[in-house]
Amino acid sequence: MLKSLFKPRPALAAGRALYPLIVAQARTPALYAELGVPDTPEGRFEAYSVHVYLVLERLKGKGDQAAETAQALFDTYLSDLDHALRELGVGDLSVGKRMRKLGEAFYGRVRAFEEALAALPAAAELEALLARTVYAEGDAARAPDLAAYFLRQRQALADQPLERFFGGEIAWSLA
Repeated sequence: MLKSLFKPRPALAAGRALYPLIVAQARTPALYAELGVPDTPEGRFEAYSVHVYLVLERLKGKGDQAAETAQALFDTYLSDLDHALRELGVGDLSVGKRMRKLGEAFYGRVRAFEEALAALPAAAELEALLARTVYAEGDAARAPDLAAYFLRQRQALADQPLERFFGGEIAWSLA
């Protein structure tokens, strides 16, 4: 009986299960080797943020279970960012300030992605966004390739039933 009291709600468990799958995709060597995402803390933050955004966008407006799963995913993402800052040696007094800046950066990305996606099928705004964020310290000429990757992943997520996400599973595009 006590186990059932402390067992996480299904949406919470799903959100937590989705995050490692997002991290694995964001660490795919091809992102760095073929698409030129900078292999730096900033580049990895951008890669994680892109993939988290894609899953959050898929869950957006799909009901209470999707909203709860998305919130659990986002909370797990923030917790991981906090942990990563501490692993990088950021002091306890500075972590809060850094987390606030990262949170503001993520929310800014969300707004910018929504605007860029509203401009589709023209991809120029998405490419420009990726050039100034992901490639801020790298080869911005690769932004069109990353935009194509982004749109393939977005479509792959859209093609999957929500139940897959609620079960803590994601199938990323292999192309």
